[in-house]
Amino acid sequence: MPINRRDALTLIGAGATLSLPATAAIGADAQAVSFAHGVASGDPSAAGAILWTRATPADAGFAGDLPLSWHVAELTGGTPIRTGKALARGARDFTAKVEVGGLKPGHDYSYWFAAADGTRSPVGRFGTLPRGAVADVVMAVVSCQLYAGGLFNAYDAIARLERLDAVLHLGDYIYEYGADGYGADIAKKIGRIVEPAHEIVSLADYRLRHAQVKRDMDMQAAHARAAFICVWDDHEVANDDWMHGAENHDPKTEGDWNKRKAAAMQAYFEWMPIRDPKPGQPWEAINRSFEFGNLATLVMVETRLLARSQQVASKGEGIEPAEYAPMMAERAQPGRELLGPAQLAWVERTMAASVTAGKPWQVLGNQVVMAKVAGPDLERQLGPDRYAAVIAKMPPTYRTRIATAAASYRAGLPFNFDSWDGYPAARERLYAAFRRAKSRPIVLSGDSHAAWANDLHDESGQLVAAEFGCTAITSPSYGSLLPGIGTLIADANKGEVRFCDQDRKGFLLLTLTPEQAVGDFRTVSTILAKPYQTASAKRFRAVAGGDRLQPLEELT
Repeated sequence: MPINRRDALTLIGAGATLSLPATAAIGADAQAVSFAHGVASGDPSAAGAILWTRATPADAGFAGDLPLSWHVAELTGGTPIRTGKALARGARDFTAKVEVGGLKPGHDYSYWFAAADGTRSPVGRFGTLPRGAVADVVMAVVSCQLYAGGLFNAYDAIARLERLDAVLHLGDYIYEYGADGYGADIAKKIGRIVEPAHEIVSLADYRLRHAQVKRDMDMQAAHARAAFICVWDDHEVANDDWMHGAENHDPKTEGDWNKRKAAAMQAYFEWMPIRDPKPGQPWEAINRSFEFGNLATLVMVETRLLARSQQVASKGEGIEPAEYAPMMAERAQPGRELLGPAQLAWVERTMAASVTAGKPWQVLGNQVVMAKVAGPDLERQLGPDRYAAVIAKMPPTYRTRIATAAASYRAGLPFNFDSWDGYPAARERLYAAFRRAKSRPIVLSGDSHAAWANDLHDESGQLVAAEFGCTAITSPSYGSLLPGIGTLIADANKGEVRFCDQDRKGFLLLTLTPEQAVGDFRTVSTILAKPYQTASAKRFRAVAGGDRLQPLEELT
């Protein structure tokens, strides 16, 4: 059913508001409010979903709670079939979040909120997860939306999709940098200066940055179009984070890491349509699974804050030859973790149960690229003359960085130590879990700002999984500096990397049927202006069934 663009604007935010019983008194005072951040739904189940909004009080000094009502209707009709009450609590930045149940599986619904003064939010829609026989599932997979880096045209394109069951967000929903940081040049040109202007560290900072992103109309439209299933990556706290710190966190100037992490996580749970942490479980444990009838199990993992060991290096920049051997020795240490033993065991159990139930697809929603990726040898691949011409056009700083990186790649260092390539022993443990579960999963990856189609092999050379990596919504990639470098990366990694596009922005459209999983790399022509055009850059498919996993097949 087509939806009005105004109705498609959503109030999204995961404030852990209190769901009140129907008999609860809501109070007589009706504070004037607006729903400036739209609505959002998330974490769908067969019986319902999480519904989210933020009620902004007209009185900037108001610090109390705002009573709201929520309403769910059949998508084809306007009469509510479920209603309830909630509080947008001042202590949770006036965000409200409720879990709706008792709905039909595999069904589409509309929803909205209303304030005590009669103000109504925009209308959103979501679909409950199916049970039983399922013909197909269609999901948009997204990642890396630097607000300062460009317009969210990809979200507008997602909102306009005729068929969409859910949106998988693999992280970097916000970035922590200040107005003079990442993307500053583009931000000044197109008027997307971040709020606050300084790098975000405190709870108030993180809340303000989330609020700015959710005021974006394309962002709101996508949230109103379908339920989001989200995990964070690193920039929701700080670049290249791990259990006990981050590359972009300096305790001397930015305080205690645990306090910053706690503030970032609190803002995330307030402002995102995700279930709150389970009692007795760490906030970091956002790994969870979703069942799409008899067709697929979606397993969402956490690879940043729960168990990750510190990176050997940050993006491989500035590495001197004397450091190569010690770094590679540290990288090879068997105890280095990304998931941790408990989460790994959970992944294996969940996938094994899915296989036992006869589901053809197990899909792993994961933050970082899993494939083995060697860096390109630009001089050899381009040829000396062309390489010299390309380098000559670059600022001196970039020339030095590229030369340093190229030397490290020739010495055998991986393209990115922050990805699974920085944790090879942990990757082999995960591949072993796939085999024990008798699963041949589809791995979905974000973080890299590039599109990938990869055949994943274990250390013995056995094909164990297929990987689709989604490009960024806006965040810049190596293609911004060296157009076409994705092709050079793929050429340097034949057998593992089938396709790499470092140039274009957009999203991955994943369609699952009992016979195949098709990854369609959708792109937008620009992130600097409107209007824009969409295109399909490449399409690959994995085929279900058979005794052995087959390599990805490119579709024309």
